[in-house]
Amino acid sequence: MPAEPTSPQPGATAAQKTALGAYGERVALRHLTEQGMQLLDRNWRCEAGELDLVLKDGRALVVCEVKTRSSNAFGSPLEGVDAEKAQRLRRLAARWVEQRGVHPPEIRIDLVGVLRPRSGAARVEHVRGVG
Repeated sequence: MPAEPTSPQPGATAAQKTALGAYGERVALRHLTEQGMQLLDRNWRCEAGELDLVLKDGRALVVCEVKTRSSNAFGSPLEGVDAEKAQRLRRLAARWVEQRGVHPPEIRIDLVGVLRPRSGAARVEHVRGVG
C-alpha cells in the first residue's frame, strides 16, 4: 500500500486526523476481510454516535471500532477504548440492528488498532470480543 501522510495526533490539523483515521479504517477493513469477515456497513451514524465498521463473521454480527495512531507516544491505539466507550458501542450496535431489522444470534464488539509509523508498513492489532 502506498505511503500516506502521517502526523502526530496532538497538534495535527483536522484534515490530517481525518486522513489518518480513513487510512486506518481501510487497513483494518482489508485485515478483517482477509480473515473472512463480510462488510455490512461502514461509518454508520445516528444522533447517538458512529460505528466505524459493521461486519458479519460467520453467524456473528461484529461491530468494529478502529483506532489509528502515527506513534505510541500517547498510548497504543487500543488504549483509546475504555469500558464507557465499549458500552456506547453496544448501544449503537443495538440501534443498528433495530434499524436494519436483523436478529443476529450474536453481537460482538471488536477493536482494531492501526499503528502507522513514519516509515514502514502499518502494524495491525485485532482484539475480538471486548466489553
